Amino acid sequence: MGSYGTVRSLAELSRGPQAASEHELRVQLAGTYRLFAYLGWDYLIFGHITVAVPGPDKHFLINPFGLRFDEVTASNLVKIDVDANIVEPSKYPVNPAGFFIHGAIHQAREDAVCVMHTHTTAGMAMAASDTEILPVDFAGSAAHGRVSYHDFAGVHADASDCAALVESLGDRNYLLLRNHGLLTCGTSIARAFQRLYWFETACRVQTSALAMNVPIRKVSADVAAKHAQVLDGDDGELTLAAMLRLMEKIDPSFKD
Repeated sequence: MGSYGTVRSLAELSRGPQAASEHELRVQLAGTYRLFAYLGWDYLIFGHITVAVPGPDKHFLINPFGLRFDEVTASNLVKIDVDANIVEPSKYPVNPAGFFIHGAIHQAREDAVCVMHTHTTAGMAMAASDTEILPVDFAGSAAHGRVSYHDFAGVHADASDCAALVESLGDRNYLLLRNHGLLTCGTSIARAFQRLYWFETACRVQTSALAMNVPIRKVSADVAAKHAQVLDGDDGELTLAAMLRLMEKIDPSFKD
C-alpha cells in the first residue's frame, strides 16, 4: 500500500531534491476524484477538481470529460493550458465551459494551486436559499467570515462574468455560487479538500437545522472567528492522506 503519510503542498513539492513529479501529482489528484465519488460529491460527469502543474508553462490537470469520477486515473487526467486547450495527446476531451471558472481563478490567484467545484444537494440547497453560511456548528464556524458569494449567470462561458466571479471571490478561499454550488481553492489539493469538507458539512448541517423549523442557536461571532482562524491553519495533509489510504484500500486502480 502506498504511503500518504504526508501530502505535501505544491510549494513544498516544487523545492529541492524531493521536488514532486507530475506523476505524483496525478496520483494524488486521481485519488481525490475517487474520494469525491466515495463521498457522494460527484454529479454525473460534471464538476471538476483542477490543479496547477509545477513549472513555468501554466498547465493544469483536469478530469477527462465523459468519465465518472470513479473512473479517473493518474494516466487519463488531461493536461491543459489556461484556455482549456489540450497540450498533450489524450483520447479524452475536456469540458471547456466547465474550466472557465477554474481557469479564471487560477489566472487571477497564484495561490489558487487547486480549485474544487461541486454540485451536491446540500450545497445547491444552500445556494438556492436567501441566507448565508451561519456559525451553527464546528464546520460552519470553520468558514465563518471566510465565504464569498456570487450570483448565478448561467454557464460561465462569458469572460466578463468570469471576471466578476473572480472579483466576488477576492482573496477568500470559499465561494458559494448562488443557485449553482460550492467552490474552494487552496495552495494544495489537501488544503482545498479540507475547506470543501467544512463547507459541504456546514451546508448539510444548516439545511437540516432550518428544516426543523425551530430557532437556530449560533456560535458567538468571537468564538466562531477564533475557531475559523485555528482550523484554517490546518493544511489538511493528514486528513487527505488518511482518505487516500482508504481509496487505495478500496480500489488502487486510480494510481494507474
